Amino acid sequence: MSGPSTYEPKTAFTRWLDRRLPIVRLGYDSFVAYPTPRNLNYWWTFGAMLSLCLVVQIITGVVLAMHYVPHIDMAFASVQRIERDVPFGWLIQNMHAVGASMFFLAVYIHMFRGLYYGSYKAPRELLWILGCVIYLLMVATAFLGYTLPWGQMSFWGATVITNLLGALPLIGEPIKNWLMGGFSVDQPTLNRFFSLHYLLPFVIAGVVALHVWALHEAGQNNPAGVDVKSKADTVPFTPHATMKDLFAMGLFLILFATFIFYMPDALGHADNFIPANPLQTPPEIVPEWYLLPFYAILRAIDFNIGPIDSKLGGVLAMFAAIGVLFILPWLDTSRVRSMRYRPIARQFFLIFVVVCIFLGWCGGQNPGNILAKAGPFSATLEWVEGGTVSQAPIQAAGESQWQEAADTAEAAAREQGATMTAVNRTGASTGSLRTVAGGAVQSRVVTAETVDALETAIGAAKVEVGQAAPFFTVERRLPPTFTVTNLSQVLTLYYFLFFLVILPLLGLREKPGRVPDTIAKPVIDGKAQGAS
Repeated sequence: MSGPSTYEPKTAFTRWLDRRLPIVRLGYDSFVAYPTPRNLNYWWTFGAMLSLCLVVQIITGVVLAMHYVPHIDMAFASVQRIERDVPFGWLIQNMHAVGASMFFLAVYIHMFRGLYYGSYKAPRELLWILGCVIYLLMVATAFLGYTLPWGQMSFWGATVITNLLGALPLIGEPIKNWLMGGFSVDQPTLNRFFSLHYLLPFVIAGVVALHVWALHEAGQNNPAGVDVKSKADTVPFTPHATMKDLFAMGLFLILFATFIFYMPDALGHADNFIPANPLQTPPEIVPEWYLLPFYAILRAIDFNIGPIDSKLGGVLAMFAAIGVLFILPWLDTSRVRSMRYRPIARQFFLIFVVVCIFLGWCGGQNPGNILAKAGPFSATLEWVEGGTVSQAPIQAAGESQWQEAADTAEAAAREQGATMTAVNRTGASTGSLRTVAGGAVQSRVVTAETVDALETAIGAAKVEVGQAAPFFTVERRLPPTFTVTNLSQVLTLYYFLFFLVILPLLGLREKPGRVPDTIAKPVIDGKAQGAS
């Protein structure tokens, strides 16, 4: 892509160094003279932001590791000490914590840009796959780092995720036990997570080097999705791309600094400021915001799929949501890279972006929250006023015959004129039957807008009715509802349909718009031309 090197050493030292270790030549060819498409827009600046984030995370992480104590009795206190007693520890800790969110914000925009402009298509398949490997390593590193403060969310997040890995057939249980260092989340777990969290960023840096190498071999994509044809299609990386990257990074750093200095905890969870307590489960266990879409996909599978139970199905769906990205270059059958010239695909892509955002929202909500319902919740209470109450024992031959004996006793009482019956089991094969004969059957209907309010209304009615009747029955009627889980299921379905059905079919059926022969003339003259 870049052609022969144009670097010329100017001094005796640089000539001596260039003959022995041409590192200056490598930097010059890669970041100064490297030809970049002249029509790159600001969506291409997020690669530089990601490099900045990686450097920040590694440097701040190394400093924090000097003060952090990976022990279940001291980890939480050591994090608090870093923020309060270590010189500028509050700044370093905030940079590291907020930096993780900024890292994922930039990588998501970077990935959506690649999807929109077709940067995964030939000859950049390996470039895309390496990017997906980086993202997968980022997810693993972020999860491990989230557990290190050893707050409530740290502990219970580690418990939930490690137990989910145990659902995988054959390999799940050994992997879970190895990660935990035993059969529960404890001291060995924290040691392993700290070691892996320290190691993986350097692995990410290595894969990033491969990613950049692959980029320079295949060449950069551009908004038109057209390969460069001549030198007129390109400009040197410096100063054109460099100045654009610096300007965009300046804006990015303003956003970064805003969170660091004014709302460093806005993107975290309040429960993580409570020391880990294995005996007290938080009301809601949620990961950080950047993992919420996959958490929503995990929870969306709340039903068995043939021989696959819901727990394993959720884990497989979560991993498949990332795994499908690796095969995307072969799923999209369109010959046109950029969705700028694919109007139908562009509309489905915009829907896909909205779906991902709402998946993140669903991941942070209680899965049982009701978003819509067909009517109010209601219940009917029935009791008898003015009847004669009697009680008789029930004795079954054994525990397995208990239900049959109870049903027989109730049927006999109703044949004898009982208006209402109630069975009370007192032992494995013993109990009693209370009946009301005569009197008048009364009923009352209570309604409410939520399940909790309905139970409160039922309780109040029971207290009032119980003063006039020895016992009563309650029949609850729940209207059809649409919950957060149902929304997650719809969104998850579209997520997979977009990759597995929509892109392959659109590539075969959609007629794209006119694509320019060269990117130089539309940029220089402002006129798009060329054949489709």
